[in-house]
Order: sequence, then C-alpha cells, then structure tokens
Amino acid sequence: MKHIVVVGGGVSGLAAAYRLRNAARVTLVEASDRLGGVIRTEQRAGYVMEGGPDSFLTKLGIVELCQELGLQEELISTNREYPRSFVVRGLGLHPPNGFYLLAPTSLRALWRSPLLSLGGKVRAAMDLLLPRPAPQHEDESLANFVRRRFGRELLTRVAQPLAGGIYTADPERLSLAATQPQFLDMEREFRSVIRALRHRQAEPVSGARYTRFLTLRTGMQALTDRLAAELRKAADVRLNAPAGAVRGRSGGWEVELTDGQLLTADGVCLCLPAYTAARLLAPQSAAAADSDSNRQGGPLPASLLAEIPYASSATINLGFRREQVRHALDGMGLVIPDIERRSIIACTFSSVKFPGRAPEGRVLLRAFAGGELARSRYAAADAELVAGALKDLDDLLGLDGEPEVCWVSRCPESMPQYQLGHLARLSELEAALQRLPGLALAGNGYRGVGVPDCVASGFAAADRLLLAAAGELSVQL
Repeated sequence: MKHIVVVGGGVSGLAAAYRLRNAARVTLVEASDRLGGVIRTEQRAGYVMEGGPDSFLTKLGIVELCQELGLQEELISTNREYPRSFVVRGLGLHPPNGFYLLAPTSLRALWRSPLLSLGGKVRAAMDLLLPRPAPQHEDESLANFVRRRFGRELLTRVAQPLAGGIYTADPERLSLAATQPQFLDMEREFRSVIRALRHRQAEPVSGARYTRFLTLRTGMQALTDRLAAELRKAADVRLNAPAGAVRGRSGGWEVELTDGQLLTADGVCLCLPAYTAARLLAPQSAAAADSDSNRQGGPLPASLLAEIPYASSATINLGFRREQVRHALDGMGLVIPDIERRSIIACTFSSVKFPGRAPEGRVLLRAFAGGELARSRYAAADAELVAGALKDLDDLLGLDGEPEVCWVSRCPESMPQYQLGHLARLSELEAALQRLPGLALAGNGYRGVGVPDCVASGFAAADRLLLAAAGELSVQL
C-alpha cells in the first residue's frame, strides 16, 4: 500500500488520516502531546466548557461523519426557545431584528431598531435607490461594500460585529468574495441587496442561524477523541513528534522530524496553519527556485502560504449560580462592536444555547477576547483577561459576586484572515501544487474556518493524494 504521512493532528488532519486509513498506510505526526488541535472540552464541577469551537453548522457531511463514528446519539441542537443573539450599544443589548449578517432585510424592523441613529437608518435604506454598480475586477473588502451600500454607521454597529466577528477580522481588509460572496451575487442580479433578500424570502434572523447548529452532548472533543480512537486502530499515530522540514525526493517525499528522524512517503498531507506549512516547505521551495525547470513556474507554495495571516483568540469560561446573573439570558449570547472599546468581543450564553452545559441552577458564560482588531487585549495575562471579562459582563448582564468556575483557553494564531486577494492567492497556490504531485494541504486557512469546512478540507486533501497515487492529478483547495 502507498505510504502517506499526515502532518498535524487537529480536526483537519484527523479527518484526512481517517479518510486514508483503509486505502493507504498512514503515519500521523503531531507536534503536541494531544490530538484535536483547538477543539478542547473541559468538564469540571458539572460544567461542560469549550476552549475552541462549541458547535458546527449542519453542512458538508459532518452529520454523516458523526453517524459513521457512532456519535448520532450524542448530537444535540440549540435551544429553540431563544433563537436570537444581541448586539451591544452602550449598556443596551438589542436583537439585530431585520438584519441578515451585514444587510437589512426589513425596512420596518430597520426603522424600529435602536442599533442605528435616524440618519444611519435613512442611509441604510438608500440601498433601494442606488444604481447598479459598474463591473468590478478587483477584490472588495467587506467594509467597503457595506459603506457604499448601507453607510458607515451600519458597518460599525452591525456588520463588523455580526459578519466580521465570524472571522475575528478587520472588515477593512476582509475579502467579501472569500467570505460572503452571496452579497456580491445579490447586488449583480437585483441591483439592491434589500430587494434581493426580499425576493429570496430570506429569513429575518437575529444574529447567527442558530437552528442549523449542532453540538455533542459531552462536548466537541468527543468528535476528535472518536476520530483519534479509530485512527489508533489503523494508523501509526505519533505525539510529541514535530516536523522540521518536508522535501520532495525521487519517487516521493520525506518528512524530517525535529529529532532527526526521516519518514519517507509516497505522499504528504500538511494539515497545519498556513504559516507552519510555509516553514516546513521552505527547503523544498528553495530547491525548486534553484532548479532551471522551475524558474518560470510562478510563485512557490511556501511564499504563497506565508502571505495568509492569522489572529489569536482567548476563550474565558465562567460558571455562576443563576441568581448571580441579573439578566434574563433570553438569547444565545451577545456580540460587541469594536467601536464600544470593551475588553471582550462577544459572549455566548452556553447553558442557554445548549442543554447540559451547567448543573441545575447554574449558568455558563463563554466570553471571547482578541482577534485581529484586539491583538493587544489577547496579549494580556490570564488574570487580566478574566478581570476585563467580568467587568464587561457586570456592566452588560449584571453580576453579583465571583464565578465558582473559571477556565481560560488560548488559541494563538489560529484564526486565518481571508484578506483582500485571498481567492487569487488560492488559485496561485493550486497552480503551484500542480507541480508537486503527492503533496496536499488542508485546514481552515483556505476555504472555510468552521469545523465542517476543516473536515471537508481534510477529506478533499486525502482524495487528492489517492488520485495522485493512482496516476491522476486534481488540485483544488
């Protein structure tokens, strides 16, 4: 059987190795002492706390994967009683009724919304009157699109926390085509985004589409733990085994571990942040750059991967007795516009969003700090992060006393920033990979940041390697 080395034991790497396990001899190497990457669940005193993602959208086959792994009885959906979130303005929490991510869907709800001033509402409604724009050939930022369609106030008060917050990104540099291309399609087809949303009968949502989210009863780590258990039966899984370099060799590839060990393989799947993959491929790219046959071949993978930036985030789980929180908690959580200058950027009411996240009579709040717009806040010590979160949540929710449980989890440089030119960069990367059969990339740095996107990315990378082993070549990240 062909030998494939999968580098990286996050959910993308686990998915890739799982897909390959029956068709190839698989070695999975992971630099840390555990598998799962940013997916991490902590169970303490009856609380089920997530250090990374707490749920996933029901798309791209992830439900089928859970069923295949025997986790179907673990799947639970969100609380249908409060399918909304809040946007903060001052000390007020307001549902973004009549908004779909970055656009109004209802003029009546827009007119009634306390999130915008009268002038901001009038400017947003002008989307209905604006002429069809001339065809654009350059990538456009989310911020520029929202400003020209709906105005600056809607950008700072609604679009930045709701849409930009998904990617913890700076909307001024976030590529709309790479993140929310449906709005560009609406504008081209209907001229007005509001008119397009009316035509498509889009559901006026308050924040995220919560009815489409699922999680696992005992936490998200159940997914990666089950994948890891299956792999240990069928693959060579090595922890504390960081890779130092990846090079092409005659008839295949070699992965050099930092302890000097060499793994020879027919194919390599790098399931890592783009900057780590760039570092591992630097020797390969340097050798290719010196080769006469590659000098006219265009950019090499390492340089393209190094151009994808990442941001860091911290999660602060806080458990309270119910009587310690004065707010009704009649929603899934809140997002905070950057213009508010708070210590945290959002908070999920975890024990409201999903059942079983806190003991009876308790509530679990999950606050977030960091992101591209708040790098300095992420750099604070844990104690300072907790103090800032408690101050903000006291102002917004009303807290009495200290939490009985507190857990801070950090995900350094884990959120890729799909900045302007991202799709063009991916096209160049795919062209570069065509010249390197037997090498595949997977992860959240390419075409989606959610757990289902990462699983799909791992599966697709595995399929490309199997095609390459069969003498066929298909590269699409």
